[in-house]
Amino acid sequence: MLQPDPPDTLLDDGRQSPAALAVQRGVRRLFARMQAASVTELVLASGRRADVVVLGRGGEIAIVEIKSSVADFRADRKWQSYRAFCDRFYFAVPEAFPAALIPEDAGLILADGFDAAILREPPAHPLAGARRKAVTLRFAHAAAGALLAISDPAARLPDAF
Repeated sequence: MLQPDPPDTLLDDGRQSPAALAVQRGVRRLFARMQAASVTELVLASGRRADVVVLGRGGEIAIVEIKSSVADFRADRKWQSYRAFCDRFYFAVPEAFPAALIPEDAGLILADGFDAAILREPPAHPLAGARRKAVTLRFAHAAAGALLAISDPAARLPDAF
């Protein structure tokens, strides 16, 4: 089992609480084991930022919305707009979160800073080819920008192109 890195090595942009960052780490480890790549805080064409976007080996796209508390879940209804940008949509929550709050038509991932498990798969709603290409290009651009930030923190790609 993988161990979490010390908190000072997290790529923290200030948008996420420590609890949300722990869930994010577990989610990304889960998808990495599934041989899928992921990026965080991806700006979609709608201008919204998806918490985690996953690109599978076959080009399938999933979006994972992290909810670290009931208050966080109740305060945010923008997640429904994410479905237009993915084949599958999940919520990822910590163990203490009441799973009954998560809508049945969304996937459910239980996560912590060490790992995650998919408790419920969401229904698939395949993207049209043009939308898939657009989201994949944004994903690639964001991934390249993240690598650039690691190798040269002073350099920066724009959020969207």
